[in-house]
Amino acid sequence: MSEKRIGPTVTVLILGMFIAILNQTMVNVAIPHMMTDLNVSTTTVQWLSTGFMLANAIMIPISAFLMESISTRMLFAMAMAMFTIGSLICGMGPTFAVVLVGRIVQAIGAGVLMPLVTNIFLRIFPPEQMGRAMGMMGIAMMFAPALGPTFAGYMVEHYSWRVLFFVMVPLGAIEVILTFRYLSNVLKLTYPKLDWQGAVLSTIGFGALLYGLSEAGSRGWGDPVVDISIIVGVLFLIFFVVREMTTSSPLLNLTVFKNLTFTMSTVVSVIVNMAMFGAMLLLPIYVQNIRGYTALESGLLLLPGALLMGVMSPISGTLFDKFGVRPLAIIGLIITSVTTYQFTKLTDESTYYHLMTLYALRSFGISFIMMTIMTEGLNALPPKLKTHGTAVSNTMRQVASSFGTAVLVTVMSTRTTEHVASYSNNLTLSNTIAAENFADLGAGISSLTGLPSEMGGAYSLSIIGGLVTKASTISGINDAFVVATIITVIGIFFSLFLKRPKKISEG
Repeated sequence: MSEKRIGPTVTVLILGMFIAILNQTMVNVAIPHMMTDLNVSTTTVQWLSTGFMLANAIMIPISAFLMESISTRMLFAMAMAMFTIGSLICGMGPTFAVVLVGRIVQAIGAGVLMPLVTNIFLRIFPPEQMGRAMGMMGIAMMFAPALGPTFAGYMVEHYSWRVLFFVMVPLGAIEVILTFRYLSNVLKLTYPKLDWQGAVLSTIGFGALLYGLSEAGSRGWGDPVVDISIIVGVLFLIFFVVREMTTSSPLLNLTVFKNLTFTMSTVVSVIVNMAMFGAMLLLPIYVQNIRGYTALESGLLLLPGALLMGVMSPISGTLFDKFGVRPLAIIGLIITSVTTYQFTKLTDESTYYHLMTLYALRSFGISFIMMTIMTEGLNALPPKLKTHGTAVSNTMRQVASSFGTAVLVTVMSTRTTEHVASYSNNLTLSNTIAAENFADLGAGISSLTGLPSEMGGAYSLSIIGGLVTKASTISGINDAFVVATIITVIGIFFSLFLKRPKKISEG
């Protein structure tokens, strides 16, 4: 591709990625307001995220086939059109079911976008420039999460959550027009035969596995729905792997794992995603549910860190091209480990700016590893395997994000319960000091409010119960961050095996 065409092509791709990621980060903030408007429970409304994730994960493995069967321009335009139509359905949806359908339509488009954009970048830039190129792509991936929660927090406080979807419609429509005007057909079409058996097995396997993992956070491990979903998912994925290893035209070419550099970079990427996405869920829980900050304040707290990741993304890419991935991965993971460990010391008095600074430093560490590790693995593959490598890499990251979230949320909830039980054992009325304190507090409340002593005692118990729950939840979140720290330290070990791949011919 000529240099004159590269600029407009990259601009169209980055804008498309930015729009898709922006919407996903905005929806999470709007969920409480959507619950009220659509009159649904927390369990039901979570399907707006779960359904999106499932449809997204199902589309990613199929993306390798689509990229080899449909021209680059047409596939990108179709993906953006699906996303735009889904946004319109969500904005207009009178009921929860209609909004959910819109989210699934959005996800079908978004599921193709990420691997497609990655593959186009791999095709139009030489390996020695890939770090800087993927760094540019990282700008969209980092700035969108920076702006999304803050913008959404403001909009849902002053207007309607539907605005968050309606604003995507003109943006998506403009992006489709720009696609036909500026995007070139850069991917080679081989028109493979569709491995429909593999498609069915991967759909059931990834769908069931991710559903089980997403439900584990709320239902808990051991719940029949969670266990059966995960078992079914794992079984069908085993069938899928056997199928892909034995068929002549696989949906996903798993021979990419024969490449040691790709395999090791995928392992590190999986570990990083487990720790990062799970921890990104814990902090808003602490900030909003425990400390009582608004959605807008929560978004603003995360803003400097996300902006820093966006600024650092192209810089990290340039450093990657110069020094390779290993030093960046080790430095980035050490910074991430240290700052994640600092989140194990949260109290009910941790200041807003202390949290903001810690999150920004953690984001600084992550900026060295997010895009560079994926680029390292994909650079090591020959051109004919890059589409399959991208699909495999993105699928593994999606599963890792869900698994990490499920594990850390489960650690938080189970440890919170254990801390409550521990407090309860110590604060029984058989404990004379505790009993005296309860009696004094009850008497104090009675004298201040004029309530009968029995009501004053009951009120004091409810106050103590609230304080116990709050302290236990903070301790549970701290325990979950301990697990996130351990996961990140394991990543440091595996990053020692990363090395710059040998040059691969374009043949």
